[in-house]
Amino acid sequence: MLKGFRDFIMRGNVVDMAVGVVIGAAFTGVVTGFVTAFLTPLVGVTVGAAGNFAGYSANIGGVIFPYGQFLNVLIAFVLTAAVLYFCVVLPVSKATARYLPTKPKAAKRPCPECLTEIPEAARRCAACTAVVPPVQMPLHVGAQR
Repeated sequence: MLKGFRDFIMRGNVVDMAVGVVIGAAFTGVVTGFVTAFLTPLVGVTVGAAGNFAGYSANIGGVIFPYGQFLNVLIAFVLTAAVLYFCVVLPVSKATARYLPTKPKAAKRPCPECLTEIPEAARRCAACTAVVPPVQMPLHVGAQR
């Protein structure tokens, strides 16, 4: 019983997921701290609220609507999303595109029987198993016959 549990815990994907969750939690703290300490006060300075909208409320028909706290959370969410996009997602996407280029996708064509997309080099459709005539490849200029 314990051997099975040990084997489950020692699987690579379980350990990788646990490490990812821990790092994600730590990174969340860093981004939240950055947004709270620097970006939210900048927004507050520009709109004259000193970075804290918690005191904002509206009184309608004797009912108080404290919308200021919602504004704080909304601004923190938008700024956090912007920081994550511009400081993490965009640089990682550019680095991935530069250093890990994807393989070009094989050209595809429709099967004449069922119209399923199949590779150009296919001789038989994987969906309907129809025999497909080969594609005539164009001769390149300067190629010998």
